[in-house]
Amino acid sequence: MILLVVSVLLAGIVTYYATNITMTRTEQEDVDIIKAHIWVNGTGSTGALMVQNLGGRDILIDKVTVRGVDCSWGSAVEYYRVQSGDDVSGDFALTYDGSDFDAKIGTVPGSWTDSEKDLPLASSGEMLLFLNSPDNIDLDDIGTTVSITVFTVNGQYIEEVNVESASGS
Repeated sequence: MILLVVSVLLAGIVTYYATNITMTRTEQEDVDIIKAHIWVNGTGSTGALMVQNLGGRDILIDKVTVRGVDCSWGSAVEYYRVQSGDDVSGDFALTYDGSDFDAKIGTVPGSWTDSEKDLPLASSGEMLLFLNSPDNIDLDDIGTTVSITVFTVNGQYIEEVNVESASGS
């Protein structure tokens, strides 16, 4: 009986030790959404945000939603991968030429790329996302709080923003 108890106790200690070593050495996913905006005027709406991968592993952005409604890949979600020399210290500035919206931070991005599929983001990388015409945002939403959610393989990251008027842009 004593041998049985000792062997079970030893197995428990070895299991605890192996779990502890594995969990402390596993790199975790950590995503931060910053500089998020949603703008709207009489002709439509748009949004922009910056996604930072602060964790120790690469991530895959599966989906982006605004107020729970998917922004489909393609021209509805455009992206720009921040390069090492880019200055993204400011905030997004929105421009509107009467038919199209555009958002920039300083001179970044020079141009947006249409997303065709899930977007990989390397560890310690940054990506700007531009959301064309989120379906469920209209003029009545100015001043209200809406959520922007970025989904990865392992989690979802939510940022709440106030809908802003784009008429002064």
